[in-house]
Amino acid sequence: MNTEKSIIIGCDHAGYLLKEKIKTHLGSLGYTVTDVGTDSDLAVDYPLFAVKLCDRIKSGEFERGILVCGTGIGVSIAANRNKGIRAALCTSVELARLCSQHNNANVLCLGGRTTKEDNAYAITEAWLTTPFEGKHHQRRVDMLDQIQC
Repeated sequence: MNTEKSIIIGCDHAGYLLKEKIKTHLGSLGYTVTDVGTDSDLAVDYPLFAVKLCDRIKSGEFERGILVCGTGIGVSIAANRNKGIRAALCTSVELARLCSQHNNANVLCLGGRTTKEDNAYAITEAWLTTPFEGKHHQRRVDMLDQIQC
């Protein structure tokens, strides 16, 4: 799969509506979006969807993914338990740029109950279009990927 314009997305029930809107927006930007669920606003457990998404990134099928839950906190905690995943909860365009630029974040986390639709689009676009700087930041990212507890 060509991962350049492909992205994977997942959510729990509290993130469902925002996830659906982001999928449509990404499609309008030319992205192929793979959805790992959930498929409604019926209560589900967010760690299950974080694992599904992270497994597909770790396998190399996708380079980046987006997770949405009520606040974005739960999915970011779940995602960051996976080796090689650098998930960032972003509440602003500035944070989205910085997490790409400095941390090479490969999972963007958003809050379905806390992020307005237009802000979610701007955050997502900033995260997707800001390149990783590398340089001294690469050393730190390598250190993150070596942490084992």
